Amino acid sequence: MSHPDSGPVPFDSWSGLDRVLAVGVPAYVLLVALLRVSGKRTLATMNAFDLVVTVALGSTLATVLLSSDVAWTEGMLALTLLIVAQFVVAWLAVRVRGVRRAVRSSPTLLVREGSLRPDALRRQRVTHTEVLQAIRSQGLGGLDRVSAVVLETDGSFSVIPTTQGAITPPSTPAVVRDRGCWGPGEDRCGRQ
Repeated sequence: MSHPDSGPVPFDSWSGLDRVLAVGVPAYVLLVALLRVSGKRTLATMNAFDLVVTVALGSTLATVLLSSDVAWTEGMLALTLLIVAQFVVAWLAVRVRGVRRAVRSSPTLLVREGSLRPDALRRQRVTHTEVLQAIRSQGLGGLDRVSAVVLETDGSFSVIPTTQGAITPPSTPAVVRDRGCWGPGEDRCGRQ
């Protein structure tokens, strides 16, 4: 134990280290096995729901490893519960529109035919500088070289360049297929 004035102690007892090893290795193996069984979706690019599950998994694993107040079986049950809940919600989101709407956002059209959409930028709290950075990261010089920029559900930007510098809609009926956010003559992504 440490004296109140002596600061943190780098080593308390062998039993604490033994517990971390005895619990940590099986917990890690079980977590990896559960993630593999639950499928690629659990490890996919994250939306808000996935981020919450990931943080909860990390917090649970840390608690199991470091707190002797939590039994190994309780911790493993908690990890399993989180992964099963994420799997069930993802499975339902693919099949039930209401669940999909509750856990996933929709893509938002930020630029159309080279023009920024100020209302969409404001609603999504994105600056024009961030949009221009996304355009530059795709090797394009500026807005005049872009047909569309879409803020995707995972927070990334999709930049659709113009065809040979001309501002023309793409030939495909919908650039963003989840909701058909943008196609010739359509602008449904940014509606209020």
